[in-house]
Amino acid sequence: MTKDIALDRRPDEGQPPDSYLQGGWGLRGWLLSVDHKRIAWLYALSITGFFFLGGIAALLIRLELLTPAGDMFSAEAYNRFFSLHGIIMVWFFLIPSIPATLGNFLLPMMIGAREMAFPKLNLLSWYIYTLGGLFTIATVIAGGVDTGWTFYTPYSSLFSNSAVIAAAAGVFVVGFSSILTGLNFIVTTHTMRVRGMSWFRLPLFVWANYATGLVMVLATPILTVTLLLLAVERTLGLGIFDPSMGGDPLLFQHLFWFYSHPAVYIMILPAMGVVSEIIACFSRNPIFGYFGMVVSIMAISLFGFLVWGHHMFVSGQSLYAGILFSFFSFLVAIPSAIKTLNWTATLFRGRIRFTAPMIYALSFLGLFTIGGLTGIFLAALALDVHLHDTYFVTAHFHYIMVGGAVTAYLGGLHFWWPKLTGRMYSEVWSKVAALALFIGFNLTFYPQFLLGYGGMPRRYHEYPDAFQLLNILSTTGSGILAIGYLLPLIYLAGSLWRGQRAGPNPWAAKGLEWQTSSPPPVHNFQRPPEVEDKPYAYR
Repeated sequence: MTKDIALDRRPDEGQPPDSYLQGGWGLRGWLLSVDHKRIAWLYALSITGFFFLGGIAALLIRLELLTPAGDMFSAEAYNRFFSLHGIIMVWFFLIPSIPATLGNFLLPMMIGAREMAFPKLNLLSWYIYTLGGLFTIATVIAGGVDTGWTFYTPYSSLFSNSAVIAAAAGVFVVGFSSILTGLNFIVTTHTMRVRGMSWFRLPLFVWANYATGLVMVLATPILTVTLLLLAVERTLGLGIFDPSMGGDPLLFQHLFWFYSHPAVYIMILPAMGVVSEIIACFSRNPIFGYFGMVVSIMAISLFGFLVWGHHMFVSGQSLYAGILFSFFSFLVAIPSAIKTLNWTATLFRGRIRFTAPMIYALSFLGLFTIGGLTGIFLAALALDVHLHDTYFVTAHFHYIMVGGAVTAYLGGLHFWWPKLTGRMYSEVWSKVAALALFIGFNLTFYPQFLLGYGGMPRRYHEYPDAFQLLNILSTTGSGILAIGYLLPLIYLAGSLWRGQRAGPNPWAAKGLEWQTSSPPPVHNFQRPPEVEDKPYAYR
């Protein structure tokens, strides 16, 4: 895409005079900015706060499960902790994590644009996100919610005495933020590409966020309507899901999962885009099978709308529907497998550099593969009857969402940190953190596959003594994992003051974002860039 010019770090180089970080450091300069780069920082700070709030709840859950007796919290308090953990992590961290931060910052630069298509809507999306978060935090003050992150009826609509409406309102509001972000990605990609940037010269990160934008715009309205119906039944007593009043008890699950399974790809597709950029850069190879990677990205976003029923194999839905959903669940594994094989082929005979971003990307490759293969187990009707609602499902979900999306988010943050800030971070500590995350994650969640296969149900705070050893291993791993998450917060923040100054392209990477200064100017480029080569022209 660009000429292969290795721009070394230049410690004596000062910050460019027109950097987006220069001037306007007051609250007004940030809270009213329509610069997509500053909005990305607002999102980054917000989701980091939510991440550690949800992480504290997760640690409390694991501490409770150290012993079989359930002697730290009552059953009711435990339900509220795991509900808080799920709601915060899914709706306020995982879904917006990469699109709202790295996507917001990088997508216009990667296509040579000066700004997002709708800058004011971009800022509005952050305010809507923050408002939704305040509603959710209000649930903690109001005593919490105990329905889990799925808000399953009839418990949430008829029987729960917790702050269901406040929590659902927070998720309802934040859905509009997702819609605005997705709309911005779609229109920006369609209309603001620089001359020479054809569709099949787009970086895979742009393709991934474009596909994610389509899913956001098409699927999120279903979630908002579902939560609105839940609130109507709970407050007005209308029979929407309650069969005693003529409602359909499975309607909520169908509507909820019609959005929430595509939401899995809102989380994982941008992660795939991040990993593609990192692997190509640090193996010094072009992406193997670029066209196939593009097709698989779009296929994943399409198939995501066809497999929601595999969450309902034991719900009483039609056996024929179950067979169909099982078939599509196996089918969606094909484009994911294509991407995994293509990443592996990209590494083949590459000049691999084991930087921190590359370690995160390779960790993603291993963890996502385990998560994907165990998903095939759950797609089989007979096996799902045994494994449904056990810790096997918990482990599978976390291997995809945390091992995949969070690991890729940290990898992308380390990869583009010099571009975001103009500073380098500690190479030693970044590698220590990446390895701690990989070790801690596997020690936390791999034992849960064994727990689930042995029959331990999730969401219980008491369990038979036979499961204690595996739970001890899992809790120990969560402590190591917490260290792996805390370390980057410390050394990345420290690098803002003490980090070595980065040149425009410290990794000698391809892509338009590396053709401008670090940190970039307010309007990204001093002059419009030119695109002449195919993407990832490392050779």
